Amino acid sequence: MNFIRNLIHKADRSSMYVVLLCCAGIGIFLYMNKLSYLHLSTEEWVMVYTMLGAALILDYFTFQIPPKGNQQSMDSSVYLACIFMFGGAFSLSVLLPVSLILLIKDRKLAWWKHIVNFSIYSLMIAGAASIFTWTGGVPGALDGYNLFPYFAALGAYFIINTITLGLFFHFSTKDALQQMKRAFVTESLLVYLCTLILALVLTILVIHNGILGLLLYLSLSILLSHAFKQLFLMYQSIEEKANTDQRTGLFNHSHFENMLENELASARAAGTPLSLGLIDIDDFKKYNDRFGHLQGDSLLALLGEFLNRKTEGTQVTAFRYGGEEFTLLMPGMELDEAYTFMNKLRKQLNDTPFEGVEVFPHGCLSFSAGVARYQVDMYNKSQLVDQADKALYYAKKQGKNNVHRHGSNDGMEHEIDLVQDVRDIEQQLNLFRYKDIDTFKHSKRVYKYALDLSELLELDNAEKRRFVLGALIHDIGKLEIPWSILNKKEKLTAEEWETIKGHVTWGKKMVMTNERFNDLIPYIELHHERFDGKGYPYGLRDREIPRLCRMLTVIDSFDAMTTERPYQKTKTVDEAINELRACAGSQFDPELAELFIRYIQKKTAQQLLS
Repeated sequence: MNFIRNLIHKADRSSMYVVLLCCAGIGIFLYMNKLSYLHLSTEEWVMVYTMLGAALILDYFTFQIPPKGNQQSMDSSVYLACIFMFGGAFSLSVLLPVSLILLIKDRKLAWWKHIVNFSIYSLMIAGAASIFTWTGGVPGALDGYNLFPYFAALGAYFIINTITLGLFFHFSTKDALQQMKRAFVTESLLVYLCTLILALVLTILVIHNGILGLLLYLSLSILLSHAFKQLFLMYQSIEEKANTDQRTGLFNHSHFENMLENELASARAAGTPLSLGLIDIDDFKKYNDRFGHLQGDSLLALLGEFLNRKTEGTQVTAFRYGGEEFTLLMPGMELDEAYTFMNKLRKQLNDTPFEGVEVFPHGCLSFSAGVARYQVDMYNKSQLVDQADKALYYAKKQGKNNVHRHGSNDGMEHEIDLVQDVRDIEQQLNLFRYKDIDTFKHSKRVYKYALDLSELLELDNAEKRRFVLGALIHDIGKLEIPWSILNKKEKLTAEEWETIKGHVTWGKKMVMTNERFNDLIPYIELHHERFDGKGYPYGLRDREIPRLCRMLTVIDSFDAMTTERPYQKTKTVDEAINELRACAGSQFDPELAELFIRYIQKKTAQQLLS
């Protein structure tokens, strides 16, 4: 007994179900058929062969059902008609040779699945025959005055099919209810009603017209099968047009969203990997501007055809995400495998000739790409797309024609981003070296203050980047101020002050020429706004001014007070702190001013000790 218990414990539930199902089906067949082959007359053998041939023909001419191209065989109408005309035992006599022929013919299907199919059919036929007899049905000619047994038999046939297959999905997958709803209830109900009607028609034709009636029935079934096939092809054609991007021939963004949702659900249920690649053609705008939109469209079509060809026969599906961006959905691929696949595509595209590629910096077609992998703790699909997009952005920043894996060097990504951005901004600030060295030094000091305070403020990487870069570039607009005003030793006139104040607007315009630094505009434009609303250029007040811009105002003013400027007296650290406190609530945010004061006092004390 222990051996049996251990065997049951170790056995997979779906395997045990299959074994029990086969035992029940074969047992029912033996009980109901009772070796009827030994007692069949010659006429009955002819009828068995005839119905056997009909079942095989209908098994070949299946009915295709949308949306996924499921196929439904009408051979069930033959078994039901046999029940209505000759009883359940005869119907099983037809089933056995049909199953043996299909076992030999369809060797791609595993042998045990043939036995499972035979068992399910046996249970369905036995159940339908029992219900038919129990509800008053009599084998023979169709009784037009008592149709209830026929519907009851079909109901039993349908219910047994649904339960047996539904339990199989239940034991073998985690999505049993959805499978049952989709596969049996919503998609197959109409087909089963057709099966009953066809079975009734077959019964009438065979009873009254014999073989001729059967031939007429088969002709009708084959024509219906053809009609269903044409309708399905039409459905497929409409569906493909709705899901296809006409410019590139790839699936469109809408279909990508649906497929991503489905693939995430599959990966989550099965615990399989899923990776997403996001592609952006390098310098596509430059190519468009040089050769026009028609030629640009040709380039998009080329890349669409390229991706379609390279992903054919693989699990990878390519989509046009929008503009010059494409996505690759890669189910079953780990991050490194997906990276290798994408990088191989990149190299192959580099070697693809195309008219006008000499305008590209690399002298060839190229793209930058980011790859991200689905993780079980992801809240929704947007997180996966966002990670791939960040990896793509990083690849672009590394000089383009690159593929980057999200998270492969997470810390370095942010640090290198920041270092590169600082380097780019410093190149512009270098102009201050000959025009106004004080502003150059001031910008560098404010940047260092911002670096320290970003830690105290516990900013995340994105906030830190914006804050310190905004501090570094906040006075860039002063490059537009005449040298004579910027370095004037005497008191400025009212008109000259208005010129000075214009630097926030000029700085904004200068930064807007580079989309990469657009998120720094608030620091340039608003660092002279006051907490009481008396600042410029808009007169914003309190929380209307972004928090980090209020912090920058404090830093900027403190540095301006404590360093020598051509139009202002220099203060000591203590005098500047007193000034900050005096202006807290009017010029400065009181909380942020106090935070800065604590920071600068601690910093000053450390400098005195060192």
